[in-house]
Amino acid sequence: MTAAALTSPAAAGGSSARTVTTVRTDAAGRLLDRLPADGVLSWVRRGEGLVGWGEAARLEVSGPHALADAASWWAEYATALDSHDDLRLPGSGPVLFASIAFDPVGGTSVFVVPEVVLGRRDGVGWLTTVGDVDPRDVLLPEAPHDGPPLRLRYADGALDPATWSAAVAAAVERIDAGELQKVVLARDLLVSADVPLDPRRLLRRLAARFPDCWTFAVDGLLGATPELLLRREGRQLSARVLAGTAPRGAGADDDRLAAELFASPKDRAEHALAVDSLVGGLEPFCATLDVPDGPELLTLANVRHLASDVTGTQRRTGARGQAGLLELVGAVHPTAAVCGTPTPAAAAVIAELEGMDRGRYAGPVGWLDARGDGEFGLALRCAELVDDDSARLFAGCGIVAESDPAAELAETQSKFAAFQGALEG
Repeated sequence: MTAAALTSPAAAGGSSARTVTTVRTDAAGRLLDRLPADGVLSWVRRGEGLVGWGEAARLEVSGPHALADAASWWAEYATALDSHDDLRLPGSGPVLFASIAFDPVGGTSVFVVPEVVLGRRDGVGWLTTVGDVDPRDVLLPEAPHDGPPLRLRYADGALDPATWSAAVAAAVERIDAGELQKVVLARDLLVSADVPLDPRRLLRRLAARFPDCWTFAVDGLLGATPELLLRREGRQLSARVLAGTAPRGAGADDDRLAAELFASPKDRAEHALAVDSLVGGLEPFCATLDVPDGPELLTLANVRHLASDVTGTQRRTGARGQAGLLELVGAVHPTAAVCGTPTPAAAAVIAELEGMDRGRYAGPVGWLDARGDGEFGLALRCAELVDDDSARLFAGCGIVAESDPAAELAETQSKFAAFQGALEG
């Protein structure tokens, strides 16, 4: 196990640096417009959520106990704070943003405590600061909007389209041979621009195009995810499972594609595996669990998904007391929606055929407050900023026995389009 906690001098200092103040504000405006150019943190949907900037503390961790180490670190850090929070809403007071590796054991997960957090929930806005500062002094003016269009150059990532399609065909052979039922294979796409990429511009465009998604940013990984891995409010848990995808069309063709997706035995079977995976991870922690009989259609600007909303009530106690949100996240991740079924076999096929290091792509991303409430999605429809003017885009597909390599390649192109629209629009 390796773990490295890097805490800024302000957070490690005296009592004033340990003071956290939350005040109500009507000046939140458009949350994403308040972000600075550097170090952006975001979790926003339909204009509500959290944005942050600055680093009061930071943890980078990997190894077999990565999430347990992170939970202990956050509990110790938050307990030592002198917090003044009259709102006591989910997300007010001290907040930890997190971007967890797809493989938390082998990859590096990043946790950041912002110096400043701006939030809104049910129309109520607030501002939280860490340190001896008047919160009203740190509210940034709204950032200027888009500049001229970018000139972009794309290049293949780890695998070119033909090689990736061959990997899909190989995965189908493994499934037909009975080695596994499903595996999710992803590919990456490299992009470079003629000027530095402004994360604020990308986030605003993603939020405008995908208002029903959670627009996220943590440590250079940003995107708009439609999939809620797990939300916790007190003992109430909820999740949105997505699996099964179809492109959008025009007019009657769009209706036809929607009907075909909803009736597709292949997509419904893939979706059922993803739901069963989540439910199996949650059941040991829940007193009640409500699972819909079948999926609904979730319509986005570029694709449709089969979607199921799962809700539950967490048990008051367990063998080691009530599980915290990071423990719950570790129990359900990776679901079949991003890995496959059974998980060990799917993970082995991914490592053999995918040809790339996912890093934090398809890992949990979100936030956690000092009361244990929080929201985590899956880092999908996203890109990792490699340096000032380049990024690495990701897209993946669930492969089952009936999968066609050409159709799966086309699905990745539809999913890439989510972030490409933010770059090119």
